[in-house]
Amino acid sequence: MSDQDHTDGFSASEREAMRQRAEELRSVSGVKGAAKKAREYEACLAAIDALDGLDALIAQRLHLIVADEAPHLAAKTWYGFPSYARGGKVIVFLQPSSKFDTRYATLGFSEDARLDDGVIWPTSFAVTAWNDSVDAQVRALVRRAASAAE
Repeated sequence: MSDQDHTDGFSASEREAMRQRAEELRSVSGVKGAAKKAREYEACLAAIDALDGLDALIAQRLHLIVADEAPHLAAKTWYGFPSYARGGKVIVFLQPSSKFDTRYATLGFSEDARLDDGVIWPTSFAVTAWNDSVDAQVRALVRRAASAAE
């Protein structure tokens, strides 16, 4: 049976992401304050550590960029993705290419990032390599998204 041949309409990868999200919620259920943030931070680091190749490089660089440009965002996981939130709302996340066996990683921004620019603007970006130009673009996006979220 292929990843797409399921009667519930979800692929095995999608069901795994939903399972991961449920586990994320269970892992912090009843935990508050600093203890919750610490668990979420450790989960984000574990998600990054579990990645290989370009996915790992992108996730590591994103983590450093958020620490530099938006240290007020809290590291956590969201559907198993490394993500960064303000007030519990995800602002930016990385969907590794290995997650759904896609040809590129996706850097995504939620509506709370408010990257609004006129009546149409991008909220996700395909990342196929990492270099100084990509680093600068991601820094600018994270800085803008994080400041707009304040």
